[in-house]
Amino acid sequence: MEKFILNGKLVDRSEGYVDIEDRGYQFGDGIYEVVRVYNGQLFTNKEHLDRLYLSAEKLSLQIPYSAEELTKQLQELVTVNQLNTGIIYMQFTRGTAPRKHQFPETSHSTFVAYTNEVERPIDHFEKGVSAILVDDIRWLRCDIKSLNLLGNVLAKQQAAEKGCYEAIQHRGEIVTEGSSSNIFIVKNNELLTHPATNLILKGITRQVILKICDEHQIAYREETFTIDDLLHADEVFMSSTTSEVTPIIQVDQQKIGNGTPGALTRQIQKYFDQEIEKQTKQVETTTEK
Repeated sequence: MEKFILNGKLVDRSEGYVDIEDRGYQFGDGIYEVVRVYNGQLFTNKEHLDRLYLSAEKLSLQIPYSAEELTKQLQELVTVNQLNTGIIYMQFTRGTAPRKHQFPETSHSTFVAYTNEVERPIDHFEKGVSAILVDDIRWLRCDIKSLNLLGNVLAKQQAAEKGCYEAIQHRGEIVTEGSSSNIFIVKNNELLTHPATNLILKGITRQVILKICDEHQIAYREETFTIDDLLHADEVFMSSTTSEVTPIIQVDQQKIGNGTPGALTRQIQKYFDQEIEKQTKQVETTTEK
């Protein structure tokens, strides 16, 4: 990373600083998004920005840029940093103000964005990953993509300590989502995933998968399912911006199905690859014109 965005300006990392009383630092009072970049092009950028503005609205947080202005800044950042495959991380906080819990009477949001090279985890796509089950201890507004991620961090750490890739969270017997992903199960060639309520984040990759299902007549239901349903599913996979469509072949030492990525998961991976190619080609064609 050579340049990053600080409040709308491209600066060197060594030259940009955020105040110690920024409310994102002291309260987690802010929101963020992670946008995937393939072949130097933004993938599902509109959907990410739509969710960004929705999260801001839910927190009464002002974003002083239009979606068009933000997109232009993000594209410029990708170009300047010569990013081919990776991610853009962007974050808005309520800004700098004397430390009080209530919103400050006047403040200006702080905006930062940077890029990182992140390759596609092909090995995970092909072989699958393992996961553990953990209690979902997070707050009740998981639909907001806020900076309050300590519950997710603790869950992911538990998975890492047990040599697993993901932690699948549950409230009682109901599975909600992963520590950094949405969870799908397959039973009798039908997908199930938790409905987009306040208990999960409405993932962008999740949205793309459901769109794929509509286009290719793949049966799915947005309904709750239990731990037992998960453990006895034919297939399980997780979805996220960086993990895309990743098979989960083992949960708490128990194999899922026959312990290998399933046929429907493979099919959805193929359609997801086609969606990436379709969107990046559309952007390239528009640029040429």
